[in-house]
Amino acid sequence: MCRRADALVLAFSWLTVLPVRGPDEVDRHSAGRAIALAPLVGLALGGIWAAVLWVSVTAGLSPLLGGLLTVAAAALLTRGMHLDGLADTADGLGCYGPPERAREVMKSGSAGPFGVAAIALILAIQAASVGQLAEQQLWWAIAALPVIGRVSVVLACRRGTDASSPNGFGALVAGTQSNVTPVLWVVVTVAISVFARGDHPWQGPLVVLAVLAIGTAATRHCVRRFGGLSGDVLGAGIETTTALAAIGLLLGS
Repeated sequence: MCRRADALVLAFSWLTVLPVRGPDEVDRHSAGRAIALAPLVGLALGGIWAAVLWVSVTAGLSPLLGGLLTVAAAALLTRGMHLDGLADTADGLGCYGPPERAREVMKSGSAGPFGVAAIALILAIQAASVGQLAEQQLWWAIAALPVIGRVSVVLACRRGTDASSPNGFGALVAGTQSNVTPVLWVVVTVAISVFARGDHPWQGPLVVLAVLAIGTAATRHCVRRFGGLSGDVLGAGIETTTALAAIGLLLGS
């Protein structure tokens, strides 16, 4: 139980700005346990998303403005590191040359045109879509979005995936998840997504499966392109799967 509590604390300290402190020394074993609990971090963030949107809409703000405030709060709560990973990944995919060249571009410290465009597009999609979900009172769908994004991280870190560098976040977490853990989280997420659309209970599970399949394929492409998994790719996966899931849950509404 103590190890699980430590892993959950480490997951929150890694993935949020909440005032919790993980262990001073982290190895691949403890990192793997923390990644396995990442969807629980997503559930906590989802509750905050829904609360921010509810307060915004109740206060008389437009759904779009409420969505903008929500994605801004999400960026603050996660230190903006997932958005930074999205920008770096987009720039890496947009450059020519071997994997070494792509990794150099990603480590340059500045966002290029592909990165800026990716951030603008993803934030616009997330803000507009969660605002529309709030307008339709689909609060459970809003809360589920960050969970779906973090399940994509567990899938990306399953066994057989190498890190792009011997150092950094990717080296700690790549290949740490057994085949059982991702499957369990997919099943749980599919189950809770049944309540995302009360009028169409089948839509949530279909969206979850489709989005995670797309995210897994995109991660595999990035792993091939960059010569392995990195923290930037994980951040990009969180942001893109969240946006795609929001679009999917709005279809037919």
